Amino acid sequence: MTLTKTRLTFKDFLNYDFPEEGRYELVNGEIMRIQATRKHDNLADFIADTFKLEVNRLNLNYRVSGRITIRTLTASGKEQGRVPDVSIVDKNLWDANLSAYTAFLEPLQLAVEILSTNWEDDYIDKLDEYQRLGIREYWIVDYLAIGSRNDLGNPKEPTIFVYILNEQDIYQPNAYRGTDKIISPTFPELNLTVDQVFTA
Repeated sequence: MTLTKTRLTFKDFLNYDFPEEGRYELVNGEIMRIQATRKHDNLADFIADTFKLEVNRLNLNYRVSGRITIRTLTASGKEQGRVPDVSIVDKNLWDANLSAYTAFLEPLQLAVEILSTNWEDDYIDKLDEYQRLGIREYWIVDYLAIGSRNDLGNPKEPTIFVYILNEQDIYQPNAYRGTDKIISPTFPELNLTVDQVFTA
């Protein structure tokens, strides 16, 4: 659902007086409300909780949140305001300005997007924007197998993609399905399978 009729900048977006609580993104100058199914929220909560356990268990210097807004740029230089379903940010970066709103111009360590009907946003637009920003690790959780056959195979299978920036700052995809253990550079000791995520 679009809320604005005029084109907004990222700064406008951060200062916008939203009519009600919720999650919003700035897309092509317009504010869009993000509405998720309960299953979508269950998956995001499960992944965030799993990451928090790893952060605490290994005493990692990360902050896990589902409310972080990041400024990204399209290929044409247009500002976007994205809110990943789960974000991992360096705790030093988080603590550097505790009075600031949860909006970052700097790259996250890890972003997770749970797919919904607008799957092309995550596979195409956000993939490009997150790579351009320099987010080191990006997960696409396609639990409905609604992406293209080029990505999911034929027949299409529910898949978790983990994109990792290489030395040329280009994402390299890794696809995980079923009982596959998910490999994450951010959480090298993570003991999590795709099936465990999808049954959350």
